[in-house]
Amino acid sequence: MARSRSEIRRWEVEHDDDSSSLPPSKEVVTSSRHNAIGINVLRTWPTLYDGTNTPHGIPSWWKPQQEIDVLICGAGPSGLEVAISLARQGVTFRIIDKADAPLVAGRADGVQPRFLETLATWGLAQEVAEEGPLIERTAIYKDGKKLLFGPSHQSDSRYRGLHIITQGQIERIYIRTTMSKFEIDEHSSHPVHAKLYNSRTGARELVKAKYLVGSDGAASTVRKQLGIPFEGMSTDIYWGIMDCRYDSDYPHAFVFGSVISSKHGGCVIIPREDGLYTQLDVSKTGPLASSRQAQDASFAESGGNVDVHSITPQEVLEQANKIFAPYTLKFAAPLSWFAVWKISERVAESFCSPDNRVHLVGDAAHVHSVMGAFGLNASIMDAANLAWKLGLVTRNKARHEALLPTYTAERRPHAVRIIKVSGRYLRFVCNVDISVAASMPDELKPVSLEQEPTGESPQRDLQLLASFFQGNGPFLLGVDAPYKASVISPSLEKEKQVALNVRNGVRAPNPRVCFSAAETGYLYDKLTGAATFHIVLFASSLRGPVRQAISQFTESLSPLGFYQRFGGPSTFNIVVVVECVPFELDELLSPGMEKLKKVATFVFDDRAPDENAHTMWGADRENGGLAVIRPDLWVGITAPLAEVETLDKYFESFLLPSIG
Repeated sequence: MARSRSEIRRWEVEHDDDSSSLPPSKEVVTSSRHNAIGINVLRTWPTLYDGTNTPHGIPSWWKPQQEIDVLICGAGPSGLEVAISLARQGVTFRIIDKADAPLVAGRADGVQPRFLETLATWGLAQEVAEEGPLIERTAIYKDGKKLLFGPSHQSDSRYRGLHIITQGQIERIYIRTTMSKFEIDEHSSHPVHAKLYNSRTGARELVKAKYLVGSDGAASTVRKQLGIPFEGMSTDIYWGIMDCRYDSDYPHAFVFGSVISSKHGGCVIIPREDGLYTQLDVSKTGPLASSRQAQDASFAESGGNVDVHSITPQEVLEQANKIFAPYTLKFAAPLSWFAVWKISERVAESFCSPDNRVHLVGDAAHVHSVMGAFGLNASIMDAANLAWKLGLVTRNKARHEALLPTYTAERRPHAVRIIKVSGRYLRFVCNVDISVAASMPDELKPVSLEQEPTGESPQRDLQLLASFFQGNGPFLLGVDAPYKASVISPSLEKEKQVALNVRNGVRAPNPRVCFSAAETGYLYDKLTGAATFHIVLFASSLRGPVRQAISQFTESLSPLGFYQRFGGPSTFNIVVVVECVPFELDELLSPGMEKLKKVATFVFDDRAPDENAHTMWGADRENGGLAVIRPDLWVGITAPLAEVETLDKYFESFLLPSIG
């Protein structure tokens, strides 16, 4: 049974000297609505689950600072992801949230390969990847007939597929506090002055920070106080989500995919962690239950608004059975989560304040349909992009005015593309062509179904799916997200393209390499660190012209070179890729390369020449090439191996020389 706070406190007093006794658990109801089978609860231990809001009382060591580098408003995935990176960099921060507990159940549940590649740089990917099932195939049915079934979600990443883990399992830190107001005082060393209010204790507090991150959701207080328009539209599509175990004769009940009805809308099925639960997304223009539409003839005239709080799980199940026909569904367990909401497609006009003191991440910056699993995944790319930049600037290692404007410049176009891609897929699954609000900016307008291939179904549907996945498959996995030219990913000079056949501003290719006689892995395994620039040298066989080029690079490691001037090993990670096997290395290195050997990691490109790392990167094997990979694993620049001055010019454009 659940225990009250007073019962927990009494237990704590009675067992004060009993270090071997565990605190009592409590049961948390996970769903706001229930079915006839019963009520689902999650068993938790308050000390672990409630964080600083534990009923046992705030720990004696909890003494939050009132002057910090970064204040993070919102402890959902995007806020926590910023916090993780800042913590790895030694940046002081506070993270606040109005919720009285981490998310218990529901919401986002799929993470893309790029999400996990990013978490790997912080040392967190393994636990997330092992949590739930791996989606690597998709089934799509329409009007009771199979339209598509086969492999999907494949990429060159170590994480080959869409990994399932709920948002609540990712969230771990929170405090029940809200920010009522903030002001900017540029004359202060900590210009952001935020007034905090703890809704549990009633305590009020003034916190001063150098920067503020608004990760406080679609109704963001931070965005509203900045006066940033949230451009886009609300659709008249409603989604009912029921996390539950079902009995069904549908042949792919435990395979990711969609079931579409020409008349009643569509469903999306997402297998869950224990292999039994299925997330059922039911959509329909107008109300979820067509019976409601028949009962309310004025619905269409009312603009499609429906009271989502009045919709019951049974109604959603009835609508689902109309979509699944001739197959059937019925509840086989209590609901672990139930929610209904109206889908909006919006992007903030800017992701930061004019002075770049305040930044928006996650849902505070963009909202869209669940199609494509972009919400949680876009948030981590927002966080990964922003956090290393904030960390460098707050530690006086980079120039505020050069580095921070690149956040909006890089992440907003990505959000715009999400709106278009997700919206296009949404309209196909819902089998509707939603009219676009006249006020919606042209850049956000999704492709209309009327512009898609014509012909009789299912041939037309197959054409549409083929076109959609061919054009957007890598983007759905997060591995195709190029950034426009900026100070940290400048336009590539034509003469530099011979060194490496990889553009600046794209995801760095991640080939398999050899680390030693006993270990192989991926290049990314050696590219870790929350704010580290990785300089990867492609040195082919270390013979001929490339040998001289390596020697020239080694000279740049002197006190006057870029390496020492901008922080040495605290800023840079040098990785040398050599086409040889491990025992050959010492013989290939010349005496002048000893300095390089002390600071660099050597990896061995020992796979077949037509599939190894040099080939994947398109490296010039005769003269060698180098790539600067940013902390968020995007390519900064590429250059010939001998042109070390390119690195000087690049890092001088946004980094500050180290002091002392």
